[in-house]
Amino acid sequence: MNRDEKFMNLAFEEAKKALEKKEVPIGAVVIKDDKVIGRGYNLKEETQDPTAHAEMIAIRKAAKNIGSWRLENCEIYVTLEPCPMCMGAMLQARIERLVFGAYDEKGGAVGSLYDLSDDSRFNHTIKVKSGFMAEKSSKMLKSFFKSLR
Repeated sequence: MNRDEKFMNLAFEEAKKALEKKEVPIGAVVIKDDKVIGRGYNLKEETQDPTAHAEMIAIRKAAKNIGSWRLENCEIYVTLEPCPMCMGAMLQARIERLVFGAYDEKGGAVGSLYDLSDDSRFNHTIKVKSGFMAEKSSKMLKSFFKSLR
């Protein structure tokens, strides 16, 4: 198992926690020096907070754990393409690299609807590996939404 698989599997573990709470199964982990410094999963329903996305929670925890809002030299692994809010937070935090699973055709901001990761008008850009382990992520999401119907 390579490094990206290892950390994406940790993001899937977070997504499973969301699934157990009947939340949309999205998970994220923030990595620095090959260590997890922040993890999170979707909690919008439980908290009734529209900002309680997996990425936002993981980024907040990472910043708290290192004592800085600057997450330079950090990577984030997410099971679903981030939305504009989450991409904005990643840019603000100066995250270096993003690896995500499935594309989000209705809300994605890393290629689906927009691409905020590589917009030269911002003072920071993020390296991206997209569609990584996308099938596993898509299956989990489709299964979740099918169970709601």
